Amino acid sequence: MLLLLPPSETKRPGGRRAPLAMDRLAFPQLTPQREQVVDALVALCADEDEAARVLKLSDRQRGDIADNAVLWTGRTMAAVDRYTGVLFDALDAPTLDAAARRWLGAHALIHSAPFGPVGALDHIPAYRLAAGTSLPGLPPLRRLWADAVTAALADSRPRFVLDLRSEAYAALGPVPESVESVYLRVVTPSPDGAVRALNHFNKHAKGALVRQLATERPRIGSTAAFRRWAEAAGLVLQDGAPGELALVV
Repeated sequence: MLLLLPPSETKRPGGRRAPLAMDRLAFPQLTPQREQVVDALVALCADEDEAARVLKLSDRQRGDIADNAVLWTGRTMAAVDRYTGVLFDALDAPTLDAAARRWLGAHALIHSAPFGPVGALDHIPAYRLAAGTSLPGLPPLRRLWADAVTAALADSRPRFVLDLRSEAYAALGPVPESVESVYLRVVTPSPDGAVRALNHFNKHAKGALVRQLATERPRIGSTAAFRRWAEAAGLVLQDGAPGELALVV
């Protein structure tokens, strides 16, 4: 089983002194794309005003430009600890025991805009870059990443992929058709019996789901096996569009 998680705009500062090491990230075949994006982002952030304009940052967010400017030399920490926000607060990876963290390291990828998908325990610096940003001198991130990420996922040959990414990040690397996968949406019932998508609770439910998986560490190799585990765990799943399931909360 492979989990694909979205990143978060907010990051935890600090980390260890060891700088970014591309050869230690998941999918080293993505190094050329990673280097292009990081180099372009560092170059952009040499001009604070231009960086704020391109990255669409408010005055309060301008401190993130300094993080981007030192991507090659800045402090790093495990990706699953670097990200904060609703999903990662619900996952609360720093409080997981060693076995659960090892499980995340083996089964979870976090799909970032500058580095592509990285392992949950891969060390990355703090940064600011969204999936829809167009960096000067580069093609749109979707065009730069999509085919390369899909090929890397195919090469890794996971038996089953549970895709928890937002649509923007899923577009940066669609799961190959050769791999059995499910795209998970989070919904809630409305008074008229219909269901509607959530935002805040969508992220919280996904984080709680990943924490439960890491804690229980089930063997899941198919959609059917995921559905059986979810039912036993007290989760409610509904069929969605082809290739999709809805988690009802």
